Amino acid sequence: MIILGIDPGTATTGFGLLKINKKKNNFELLDFGWIKTSKDTEKGKRLSIIYREIQVLCKEHQPDILSIERLFFATNVKTAMAVSESTGVIRLAATRKKVPVVEYTPMQVKKEVTGSGRADKKEMKKEVRKLLKFRSPNRKKTHFDDVCDALAVAICHARKSVLNLDK
Repeated sequence: MIILGIDPGTATTGFGLLKINKKKNNFELLDFGWIKTSKDTEKGKRLSIIYREIQVLCKEHQPDILSIERLFFATNVKTAMAVSESTGVIRLAATRKKVPVVEYTPMQVKKEVTGSGRADKKEMKKEVRKLLKFRSPNRKKTHFDDVCDALAVAICHARKSVLNLDK
């Protein structure tokens, strides 16, 4: 089974792909990265880029499921609206490629990855790196937070639905 994890956004959408081995009860990292759009580009074109890139990922990797982080609305309405629009085009792209979509709240993701629903970004990154045995790129601006969030939501789905892993 292949899980495509997505951290939705308009400026940057993180993605991560995991391959699940049920017999060995583990997962391996297949690919990760981000879809970046310019703030100078018209919003409709930005959403179109995200849609197209999700379709390309689905075509290239043929995931069995797309796992996405559910929007957590706290204070910034403008950001929440943009992220929900991005989530909509991501769902549409996956649906058009016949890839089912599941959602997890940030608290569910944190609990499955670290064992605590209140883990901070630093703890999450550390645990994702440890679980997938990889390091972040050595560049200043890598959007690695978005990638880690995407990989974390894929790990969450693997643990909740597919594997019997101890945390």
